[in-house]
Amino acid sequence: MATDAYKSAGVNVEAGYESVNLIKGDVKRTAIEGVLGGIGGFGGLFEIGKGYDNPVLVSGTDGVGTKLKIAFLMNKHDTIGQDCVAMCVNDVACSGAKPLFFLDYLAVGKNVPQRVAEIVKGVADGCVLAGCALVGGETAEMPGFYPEDEYDLAGFSVGIVEKDKITDGNRAKAGDKLIGIASSGIHSNGYSLVRKLFDLNGENAAENLSQYSDKLGKTIGQALLTPTRIYVKPLLKLIDEVGINTVSHITGGGFIENVPRMLPDGLKAVIHKGSWDILPIFDILQEKGNIPEDDMYNTFNMGIGMIVAVDAENAQKAVKCLEESGETAYIIGELERGEKGVEIV
Repeated sequence: MATDAYKSAGVNVEAGYESVNLIKGDVKRTAIEGVLGGIGGFGGLFEIGKGYDNPVLVSGTDGVGTKLKIAFLMNKHDTIGQDCVAMCVNDVACSGAKPLFFLDYLAVGKNVPQRVAEIVKGVADGCVLAGCALVGGETAEMPGFYPEDEYDLAGFSVGIVEKDKITDGNRAKAGDKLIGIASSGIHSNGYSLVRKLFDLNGENAAENLSQYSDKLGKTIGQALLTPTRIYVKPLLKLIDEVGINTVSHITGGGFIENVPRMLPDGLKAVIHKGSWDILPIFDILQEKGNIPEDDMYNTFNMGIGMIVAVDAENAQKAVKCLEESGETAYIIGELERGEKGVEIV
């Protein structure tokens, strides 16, 4: 049979069918109004509801990066999917858009149905947190390309926003206060450096991950695998109830690269060190690598996963709104006239 021939080449079609059956329940719990049909077709269908005058679709795509290596070493695969969703939907929400749906792409060296189900569970968890639907995806078994115990994960999301409500920085002005929303940890950036600093590329990697840290209150592996926080619902609530002028998702490139992306020409962001709690994991990283402070802010989120600018008179109201949504938020700086960029003082 053709299937037997394919199996002899390293691709198990039956395992693919089993994977689909195992993930159906997780996909179903992400369903929201607008989803048409279920998984298994050639495309994910989503109907845009009524109530929009001039809707604009906003899309974002990303992967998880080398944080996946931590999941491989720990043989823990049920949270990494949330990282993938977070990296996409947080970007989409920066335009003021509500994510509608998400699709993932999973490439594996060997299709192990239970492992695929664990990965997709994390994707579904992320979609539930973001309020979007998992409408489809692709699992590709690629023997000889990926090692049997490894995989890559990427995805994309599409959201929607009224054209006149797009958050593009045009409303930002000197005097706006900057609100920093706390991160859950390193999130999904800088892991090539992280793995080097914790010596996770050699034969002692698993042992190093299992070490307990008093500073962290958990093992190194548990801290490094903490999933990326999803800010969609708190951010959209803040937009509706308080209003924001501009926003930045602090991902790869840290503060130095991402904060200027939220600014129009003629404005700079001034951020005050000590105005928020830097998480212990960043102190450990800086100490281990003897990393200059500027490099830390140019690589990591330093405990702040998203920054929003609001009218100065709304700063305390914004912090309260975010705290009511379960976030930890701080007033960390302000916008001033000057050459576009960021100053950390």
